[in-house]
Amino acid sequence: MSDNEMQELKDAIVNLTHQIQRMSEKQDEMQLDVRQIKEAIYNPDQGLYARIRDLEQWQTGMSRIAWIFGSSIVALVSKTLYDLL
Repeated sequence: MSDNEMQELKDAIVNLTHQIQRMSEKQDEMQLDVRQIKEAIYNPDQGLYARIRDLEQWQTGMSRIAWIFGSSIVALVSKTLYDLL
């Protein structure tokens, strides 16, 4: 091999080494991002699943309240109509 070819080979190896280092850094960043996403989703107190659970419980409670109000109104209307007759 000539000196020129050796230099090109060395440059290629150095370039590959830098690219591998950048890939390693990006992989570390991605790993940190995935950890943060998992924490945001699975955190038992403030995560996404906890928020959905709270909304479902609120919806269940509001549904019960709506049924109570609705049945009360129907009972009052029927009592008023019965008293009028």
